[in-house]
Amino acid sequence: MGDGSSASTDPRRPSDHIDSVESDAEINQPKLGFTGWLRWGWRQLTSMRVALVLLLALAIAAIPGSIFPQRSADPNGVVQYKQNNPELFPVLDGMSMFDVYSSPWFSAIYLLLFVSLIGCIIPRIKHHAKALRAKPPRTPARLARLDDHRSVERVSSDADTEASASIDVAEKQLKALGYRVARYDRGRTWSVSAERGYWRETGNLLFHIALVGVLVTVGLGSGFAYTGQKVVIEGATFVNTLIDYNSINRGRFVTDDALKPYAITLDSFDVTYEDFGKPGAGQAGNFAANISVHEPGDAAAGVEPRDTEGKVEVNYPVHVAGDSIYLLGNGYAPTITVRNAEGEKIFSQHVEFLPQDSAMTSLGVVKLTDGMPEQLGMIGFLYPSVVKLESGAYASAHGALNLPLLTLDVYQGDLGIDDGTPRSVFELDTNELEKLNGRGTNVDSIELQPGQTADLPNGLGTVTFEDASPAGATDSLESVDRYVSLQIHHDASAKWVLVFAMLALGGLGLALFVPRRRMWVKATASGDDSIHLEYAGLARGEDPTLAAAVDDLVRGHERLLDGAALRPETPAKGA
Repeated sequence: MGDGSSASTDPRRPSDHIDSVESDAEINQPKLGFTGWLRWGWRQLTSMRVALVLLLALAIAAIPGSIFPQRSADPNGVVQYKQNNPELFPVLDGMSMFDVYSSPWFSAIYLLLFVSLIGCIIPRIKHHAKALRAKPPRTPARLARLDDHRSVERVSSDADTEASASIDVAEKQLKALGYRVARYDRGRTWSVSAERGYWRETGNLLFHIALVGVLVTVGLGSGFAYTGQKVVIEGATFVNTLIDYNSINRGRFVTDDALKPYAITLDSFDVTYEDFGKPGAGQAGNFAANISVHEPGDAAAGVEPRDTEGKVEVNYPVHVAGDSIYLLGNGYAPTITVRNAEGEKIFSQHVEFLPQDSAMTSLGVVKLTDGMPEQLGMIGFLYPSVVKLESGAYASAHGALNLPLLTLDVYQGDLGIDDGTPRSVFELDTNELEKLNGRGTNVDSIELQPGQTADLPNGLGTVTFEDASPAGATDSLESVDRYVSLQIHHDASAKWVLVFAMLALGGLGLALFVPRRRMWVKATASGDDSIHLEYAGLARGEDPTLAAAVDDLVRGHERLLDGAALRPETPAKGA
């Protein structure tokens, strides 16, 4: 071929040819510039690959929300986590682990995914709309190059007429099979091009549009949603106002007057326990809160007041005025009365005790800030069916009120309420308090059964465990009132999330199970006495049934031709 110098002077070779003496020069890439880099970044962000990565990242980013308690759903759990992990809590809180779904990093992923999906969808919608209006592509000149190809030779007395007629039959056959068809005839060759499976791309687009709908609905719906918790004692009434909630988390668009007015009264609480001698004895088998609901109505709008009754069970909420009311928990709320040394009543109310085990051994706290020489705090244990262990300690053998016993340990000192620091009503910090009775002192714990009264240590007064049994009752099964913990949740976007989720599933089903394929049938007149028929198929993506579909097309076409009285000569043969 000659040396490099002669090659480089060859006028038939371009200056940048591999043999050119300039081949070692530095390759200059075009400069993108600011606009070019923006365009490149937009194309990367709106690619399907990046959208899938962001979707996976969003799923991973949501994991901490299921590991750590969230302020929006479980504020008490966050407080408890802080007390249990005082050193780790500030680090996790700085990373927004307790506000995952409103954190900057989660919102960034959420918004990027939203933009990426929209950037993917819009061009694809335009392309798909154009494809729906376009005719199927022309029949390839060499169908035999396709993998799924069949050919048939047929004898004919009038090759041109019968070749055209065979394509007419194929056209009707493909239309009946749901294909869009187009005729392409040239010279002595007649052909029909067919395509179907547009629902595959339609389903794909529907899935992504529905996914955007879910993101938008969840994003906007959370701003108008609220979730609150309320502890209601038997016979008490809860009014749906902000001040009556124990805790509530509102979306940023929920105003003070957004809550619809209604009142809920806990009429009774039904619970069944497994009897002694059965597996799981003492454990609750089923429980339900029987409530009465009063809706005041609206005279201006012509809406009459309404009173209804309902039953709130686990996983079976009651729906009132667009709110869903769930049963979260239950427990005992004994009525405790405290009088000072002068006999003045300084405290008398229900105290909610938190269950500590399946036998409903419950823990409660009483805080007395006024009426005593110093502030008093009491830590009590309620044993619904008390038994005494060999160690001398008490325990509950059953969750029902067979033999209730209340024990109280009294503490004296500054309860830490007056310094403005929020304190849980279910906890008592005893580090700076003086213990007046119970373990570690010379005075026994106070032990009370319903209706009994005992003296407080140091002559401070008396404490009474009130008996809540109805007049004339002879047992203790109703001597202590019950309470339930209700969660009131309002989210008007839930039904739209369900609609978009169902659309997404439908679109995904279409995208997965509808095959996109093209079919061709071509007839060529060979001389005056034979016809050469060709059949071929091409799949857009994976289609394991394509070969069978081509075979069915061949057999069906032959039957139709035979039924049209076209004379066959030889059976079909593969090409």
